[in-house]
Amino acid sequence: MNTYLQRLKVAIESATHEISDSDLSRRPAAGKWSPAEILEHLILTYTGTIKNLERSHTGGKPLGGRPTLKQHFINVLVLDFGYFPTGQNSPESAKPKGMAGDQVLSEIHRKLAALDDAIRNCESKFGSIAFVADHPVIGPITMQQWSKFHWVHGRHHVKQIVRMRRTSPPLPIAPSLAAK
Repeated sequence: MNTYLQRLKVAIESATHEISDSDLSRRPAAGKWSPAEILEHLILTYTGTIKNLERSHTGGKPLGGRPTLKQHFINVLVLDFGYFPTGQNSPESAKPKGMAGDQVLSEIHRKLAALDDAIRNCESKFGSIAFVADHPVIGPITMQQWSKFHWVHGRHHVKQIVRMRRTSPPLPIAPSLAAK
């Protein structure tokens, strides 16, 4: 698995380790997403990227355009500096629809592996610097940049989950561990 996507997988596993169903579905405030909804949002972004990359791969040519000056600036901010701006509205296609918590936890790893496969397939066909597909905000980005985008975006949301878990009641310690 790509280094960025592997780091993301580990971060997600760490943030969701032994998370209860109630913690998965608990919203920090009205109008804010629960950890399950955040994870579903990530799944939907992976799904969108996979579809766009597969469209290029199947069509036999890169479908990315040329970045505008604004897109280039956002690209530098997100991909070079690793900054993900807060308070942005998610596109409708990436808004959670209500997937169950246990399904979200199993599906996210499957989709992350599928994303890695789609990136590898396009990279082997078009090379690492081709603009194979456009991101809705950043615009055209390369295969390595797609991986890094999902790392930066995912890390942003993993931090939200970690903050939510810190503010909820602590997990009980297993009796066998408490005695040691």
